Amino acid sequence: MENNKPAEQAEFHSFGWYAARVSPHMPKKAFKAVPGRLWGGLIYAVIALGGIFSIAFFDLNIWLKFLIAGVLGSSFASLGFLGHEILHGTVVRKRWLRNFLGAVAFWPLTTGPELWKKWHNMEHHHHTQDEHKDPDAWPSVNKLAKSRFLRWMYRIPFTIRALSGFIALAFTFTLHSSHMFVTYIKDFNKEKQVKVWVQFILPWATWIGLLLWIGPVKWIFAFLLPLLIANFIVMAYISTNHRLNPLVPVNDPLANSLTVTVPKWVDVLHFNFSYHTEHHLFPGMNPKYYPIVKRRIKDMWPDRYHEMPMSKAMIALWKTPRVYFEQDQLVDPTRAAAYGSLGNGLDPNDIKSRDVDLSKLKLGKKKEE
Repeated sequence: MENNKPAEQAEFHSFGWYAARVSPHMPKKAFKAVPGRLWGGLIYAVIALGGIFSIAFFDLNIWLKFLIAGVLGSSFASLGFLGHEILHGTVVRKRWLRNFLGAVAFWPLTTGPELWKKWHNMEHHHHTQDEHKDPDAWPSVNKLAKSRFLRWMYRIPFTIRALSGFIALAFTFTLHSSHMFVTYIKDFNKEKQVKVWVQFILPWATWIGLLLWIGPVKWIFAFLLPLLIANFIVMAYISTNHRLNPLVPVNDPLANSLTVTVPKWVDVLHFNFSYHTEHHLFPGMNPKYYPIVKRRIKDMWPDRYHEMPMSKAMIALWKTPRVYFEQDQLVDPTRAAAYGSLGNGLDPNDIKSRDVDLSKLKLGKKKEE
């Protein structure tokens, strides 16, 4: 259901409010750790190591190298999805084991477990789509007005920005992870800072060591190209998770999150990462049970729930800008054109803009009639 009901017609509720009403209908085993999920991670790790060593030790045909790089990239992304699950505590409960396995799973994406828990578990999950507190939220026109770089960037024609944005998905996760390291390293105590530094340096040392060992040409296929592919896969989900939703005053997962639908076999490969509204309701739940959560939500709040096919969500991202105006509109400052967000007039089947007056902020000229 693609709900376009204006936010002002619906009261916001916290994720705890929803969870309290859904959890009584869930089986108790849904909240238990499932170490068996690690078998999937082992398969991906074996595939990744096998692919890297095949490229390193054999003189392969260029097309076979591209094929292996594609498999490696998919495996890197899936390991990242599993690492995300592990560090939410849904796979193992012991802290040291959770951190170790999370570090291994996130190794290809060069993100340490302590940083991830701070950035994702604490900040993003507790402040989802809060303009000032969510590290993954996109800016409003107020922030745009204060940033010379952002103002310059949004003078670029919309089509070029859209194309650049999609190309950037191939490296955004890695860049954003590094930015999060710089942002949050000071928030850790001295002892924990050392650990976070080590977790940041070791993966990069491994991949740079691989470069020195096998040379730049093979390294491109063994790591760089797979990393770009993994970035794109991961960011395709992350971008559709929230970037069509409004900024919100309350962390309401039915307002600020989108579940995308993909083929069942893709859900199997990606550990049900597509069920994102469900995940924000129950981040500590075994994702195997998210389809049950989805059915319950749709029974209880059918007009609030947002879902759409991944392909449609990606097209909607292409057609809409990424700057917020008045919390619930997406605005292109260059053309002074505003689009609704999910729940606030955005129809993915018929995306239309309207003129908006941004003259007070001097961020762009009025769209030509």
